[in-house]
Amino acid sequence: MNFWHRFATATPDYLARHYWWAYLWPPTVWLFDHQPIINAILFGQYRRLLDQALHHLEQRPPGRLLQLTCVYGELTEKIAVLQRDQPFFVCDVAPIQLAYARKKLGGHRQHKAHLARMNAESLAFGSDRFSTVLIFFLLHEMPAAARERTLHEALRVTQPGGQIIVVEYAPQPVHHFLYRFSLARRLLTRLEPFLADFWRFDILNCLQTHAVQDGKSIECTQVRYFFKRFYRVEVYAVRTPR
Repeated sequence: MNFWHRFATATPDYLARHYWWAYLWPPTVWLFDHQPIINAILFGQYRRLLDQALHHLEQRPPGRLLQLTCVYGELTEKIAVLQRDQPFFVCDVAPIQLAYARKKLGGHRQHKAHLARMNAESLAFGSDRFSTVLIFFLLHEMPAAARERTLHEALRVTQPGGQIIVVEYAPQPVHHFLYRFSLARRLLTRLEPFLADFWRFDILNCLQTHAVQDGKSIECTQVRYFFKRFYRVEVYAVRTPR
């Protein structure tokens, strides 16, 4: 039996099959949740991407905040500090990821984080429950159908006047040295089997298609690129159609 089958119970097939080693196996979960490791994985850009995400969160509209899946590094802790005594929500499909998030939040006595086990493709929250949804390096790890369902769910739970913040790889970086160097590109897409497809995926178009179905409109209001346009941080404003 393939080792990944040990993690297949109650987790999406693509997660168990392709990412058991990164998010479900205790030894590597422990390893990756160290700041130097996660910074190295992101080619030294973690701090800049984190700071940009926090900058947008500081300016977000009033209301509930949802962090869509747990994240290695300091993000959840920083949100707890930023929120002070205001509640926020974190969901993830993997129990081990939620356990690590709880452990990190244990030192923040004033936090009001609500952690729940949910699949991002099918959230248990009602529609229009959040003013801000943060998606931090999740979409590129999903096959296309799961990615589209996740974006639809993020849009569904975001109220008009709210926003969706996406921290991700930039569109296909054909001029970046990591892309042009074939060995580096093959290694990266080997470790990230859905990245090649994500590079060609139009987030805004997907959101706009579902916004029409949900009686909303959406616009990309801010975008900033990092590491010579290898990564991006985008803000999508959710509105009521005129």
